Amino acid sequence: MIIILILVPLGNTLAFADEPFALPEEASSTLNDTSPTSDALKAEFDCLIKDLFIKRNISIVSGDCEGLKDFYDLNVKVSQYAYESEVKKAQYLMNWSGKQSVVFKNLDSIVKVRKVKEKEPGLFGVICDVITEFNYYYTDSPQVINTFRLGTNHYLNLKKTEDRYIITKEWYTDPFADSLNLNNIKTEEVKKYILSKEAPAYTSSEKVQKAIDYAHTYCGASTDENFIFKYNSSKYKNHNPDGGDCANFASQILHEGGGLKKNGTWNYAGKNGTKAWLNAQGFKGYMLGSGRGSSIAKGSYQQVYKAAYNMRPGDFVAYERKGRIVHISTVTGLDSKGYPLVTCHNTDRLLVPYDLGWSNENITFHLVHTHY
Repeated sequence: MIIILILVPLGNTLAFADEPFALPEEASSTLNDTSPTSDALKAEFDCLIKDLFIKRNISIVSGDCEGLKDFYDLNVKVSQYAYESEVKKAQYLMNWSGKQSVVFKNLDSIVKVRKVKEKEPGLFGVICDVITEFNYYYTDSPQVINTFRLGTNHYLNLKKTEDRYIITKEWYTDPFADSLNLNNIKTEEVKKYILSKEAPAYTSSEKVQKAIDYAHTYCGASTDENFIFKYNSSKYKNHNPDGGDCANFASQILHEGGGLKKNGTWNYAGKNGTKAWLNAQGFKGYMLGSGRGSSIAKGSYQQVYKAAYNMRPGDFVAYERKGRIVHISTVTGLDSKGYPLVTCHNTDRLLVPYDLGWSNENITFHLVHTHY
């Protein structure tokens, strides 16, 4: 079965702790529809969407986007633009892998169809969650595989024709859309330095290990099947609709996992929290101002990438754009070269290289050591 895709990316909307994310009105209508979706209908669209992501993943690994054209109607302007956007994203990942001296080996996606609604005869609205697992190796050690996961949320419109479904619209939380420019990085210098590194001998303290375990369990992209697509919703509200959940999750990691005690400034109760707990700018300011964190380095990627090797699990990265902290990620691992890997919400990341998706020259990195 052939799928033609017209794509409208949301960009990195959910990644910015003070910029609210809202589903399109028609997507909210689909999600709020209380009528049940039949198992047969879910299974049908589950198969279609899995095929879509298989083809996207192949294009990233191969660097060849020609196969993606099968999903688009290139005679329609918005569809052509969407295709070009996907090509740009695939090219960014190839450029990033070149800078990093890594090769993507294979990608695999887990798809969960949450809701299917027939909006009108032959036109269906579909909401689904997707976790994509990336595997990569460094060019000087192809036998050592590193793995990370990205979780994204999608809303699609699919129109049924005589012999196929045509995807006429798609909104999704793209973790790369707002930061696809690597032109500002001196890649040859970076490549040599990265390849010269080795993972340090390091053992996490008990508190830090508990923080890591909490992060990996409730990040939404867990490798534990019991926690896939799940946050710790029994104790904490998902604040994505309110403006973002990244600082909330970073705070949870420190408190629930690392055992840091709440106080009047940094607090959460009754499914709501203080600015220092919920807001990315407030969180970073509180951690440094309170002495619970200390600065390792601050600057562009070119200025901090060497210092980043001083980071250890339990530390965090704050991302600044236009003078404002827009995202928080917690370091929860190091890859085979000692490169810091972060875990966070919105978009959901598990052990992702800390700069992936944050390559534009207007991004300032704040690398912060946490005192547990």
